[in-house]
Amino acid sequence: MTETMQDVGVVIVAGGTGTRTGSNELKQFRWVAGKPMLLHSVQLFQQRADVCMVVAVIPKAYAGDPPPWLFQSDLSRLLIGVGGNQRGNSVRSGLDDLPAEARIVVIHDAARPLVLDATIDAVIAAARNGTGAIAALPEVDTLKRVDANGRVIETVERTGLWRAQTPQAFPREMIDDVTRRANREGISGTDDAALCEHYGYPVVVIPGSERAMKITTEADFARAEALSMLTE
Repeated sequence: MTETMQDVGVVIVAGGTGTRTGSNELKQFRWVAGKPMLLHSVQLFQQRADVCMVVAVIPKAYAGDPPPWLFQSDLSRLLIGVGGNQRGNSVRSGLDDLPAEARIVVIHDAARPLVLDATIDAVIAAARNGTGAIAALPEVDTLKRVDANGRVIETVERTGLWRAQTPQAFPREMIDDVTRRANREGISGTDDAALCEHYGYPVVVIPGSERAMKITTEADFARAEALSMLTE
């Protein structure tokens, strides 16, 4: 029987303030589908035999005294990282905390608590082949470009357009290189794959899932609850 190599490090980005939900409680600490949002991702990744460490990057104000429910997990494979003032700083903080044996890195947003294990499998498999890999969904709606007054300027061709999600997986050398260079040069991206693209590294798309929706507004909590009752 072949032993599974524990060479995957996971950075869960949960360093934001979540102000768009309209709640005083941090979005990533709120309950959804039976448990705190962040705990969904921590426990999901720790169920995997190939994961050597999960770094949960949370706001600095909470890093010294994390919520107790976060420790309902494998403490030998959990580290608490300190979030920065921008997403890129939080990711870099999490990467710095990963052990040397993490040769494949998965970066995931805590705001996507219902990601499927099959999607994680697929992005990791692609990263093992030496490329960056992102979960994404093809764009099916008609896209409009509008001006500051809400007036439609043009219809955007949607062929070849995908909506990026997480998880995103990368060879360790690749994501270390692009995040360090981006920090030095003051370059930011809305996701980690954008940095790889900027510096010329290949990135492939893995079909994601509507279950991996990003919880952004208050209405999204109800939608996530409904999706959690569905199976795929």
